[in-house]
Amino acid sequence: MEILEIIKSEYLSIIFGGLAGVGTAWLTQRVLNKRGVFSYFVNHNKVGMSAEDEIFGNVSVTWNGNSVDHLYLSTIELKNESLNDYENVVIRTYTDDTTLLTESTQILDTPNIIEWTEHYRNQLRVADGERATENQIKIHGGQREYLIPVFNRGQVVKISYLNAANSESMPHIWLAATLKGVKVKFRIPKPQIFGVPQPQASVVGTGLGLVGLVPLVLLAESPWIVGLVAIVYGICVTIPGAYGVKIYRVLREAVGG
Repeated sequence: MEILEIIKSEYLSIIFGGLAGVGTAWLTQRVLNKRGVFSYFVNHNKVGMSAEDEIFGNVSVTWNGNSVDHLYLSTIELKNESLNDYENVVIRTYTDDTTLLTESTQILDTPNIIEWTEHYRNQLRVADGERATENQIKIHGGQREYLIPVFNRGQVVKISYLNAANSESMPHIWLAATLKGVKVKFRIPKPQIFGVPQPQASVVGTGLGLVGLVPLVLLAESPWIVGLVAIVYGICVTIPGAYGVKIYRVLREAVGG
């Protein structure tokens, strides 16, 4: 009986110690996020390509009547991962191995779009009766500059480009932000579950499972029950992990403000 009481006492210490650690992590996160963090990823989907083949014949892809060898639809998603809200954020997208054609923009979960900055508009402005210069055509094909009037924490901006790659290789489009104290990070897209990256959900779910396993071992009369629960939990470990991450995000935003 004394041994059981000691184990329970140690278990409570672990729980309270863990809660204290989480609280410290929240406070640390709040301090760290005084410096903004924007993350983005880019997804490229090939729409079509022009080719000449002796067996299948000739295939031609055109855009507005112009022949295009390699046509892609590229989508950028930029997220404000910090605990801060920002105003008048200027972002720039640029490339050196594809030609940007048309675009669409949206602030997700809102009806709002983002528009070009006045500086960028002035660069492309063509007087009546004149034609765009070679430099203006180059600027339009290689970069864009947008103004986000308000960029709240957790908000996502989506930008899609129809673009013509210069070669058979997949094109590259990068993003930069002009805002003091903000760092922009490129992230490789990962499979998600309920809006949470699966690797992160797996780690968090495993941690939650270990915490729950201790009282189960103490209370369960049969080791078979423990084993069965562990197997079932292991199969769906990403689900509680995903919800754990989502709850943490809600609490983090509440602490932040």
